[in-house]
Amino acid sequence: MKDEQAQQIAEQWLTQAAESAGRKDLQAHMGMISKRISVAGVPGFDNIDYDIWYTQCKHQFEMSMIKSIAYKGFNLVSATATQITFTIYETVVGTDGTLNEQIMEMLLEKEDDNVWRLLSERVILENDAVRNHELAK
Repeated sequence: MKDEQAQQIAEQWLTQAAESAGRKDLQAHMGMISKRISVAGVPGFDNIDYDIWYTQCKHQFEMSMIKSIAYKGFNLVSATATQITFTIYETVVGTDGTLNEQIMEMLLEKEDDNVWRLLSERVILENDAVRNHELAK
């Protein structure tokens, strides 16, 4: 797969993920997440699986806790016909004014039904570490 095509697929996935969260559309949002999802690097959790992700999103959507999610700084790590790995800078603004910024590595996989879903996510840097990283540039 060409890098441009991989970036287009990943950026489209990111846009749809942010939009489905913005609409509080739990079914659409969870349809973008692999049942085999594994998330590492989140404080307070060893690993987040599909059930934990679902429960968290359901709670956040029902309580209208997320004002916006934005992504910038796309960096393609690798791409094959069925997997795309990239890093991205994520900003989540809560309705209570909280700001969560983190750099994440994401792995999308084209599953058997031909849908690209998030298979793994790893928080690389978060909050103060991100600001320090940005200031060092």
